[in-house]
Amino acid sequence: MALDPTRFDELLRLASRSAVHLEMRDGYMRSDPAFIQWQAGEVIDPAALWPQWYELLGEAVARSVAIRRARIVSEPLSDYVAFEHTITEALNIAAGEDVRWLPRRQATDLALPGNDFWLFDNQLVLVNHFNGDGEATEPELLDDPAVAKLCATAFEAVWERGVPHAAYAPAR
Repeated sequence: MALDPTRFDELLRLASRSAVHLEMRDGYMRSDPAFIQWQAGEVIDPAALWPQWYELLGEAVARSVAIRRARIVSEPLSDYVAFEHTITEALNIAAGEDVRWLPRRQATDLALPGNDFWLFDNQLVLVNHFNGDGEATEPELLDDPAVAKLCATAFEAVWERGVPHAAYAPAR
């Protein structure tokens, strides 16, 4: 079966045990209308904006798939990461993810891959590529065991040091 790296929903539906996501950038898709609204001081309702996310993650969690997200962040937070921090409880955690934050200064001695990624069942790696402005470009799907092992090891190292979302207070 050929898998389409642009179909995250299909990849998550194939996961049977775990889906982990490592984010390492200080800015993503600054053209996102929700981010623009948030910057303008508007209240963001993730449930209204991304109902499909709750449905997709709910299906995975119901199948006992553990979903974890770790973010390596510069402090003070960039505007975009501050936006993510603001909506994490209502979007990610409410949808079924467990989220941790690791200040970049505490990640210096960790061996990390060059790109953000999703890792499904410690076997399939969805590499997220971005241009210099943080806009998503063509994703890449890899099933190389060495790459999967690198990503799994990196994620677990970040996860071990990361601060659970409820306890994370960004430095100002």
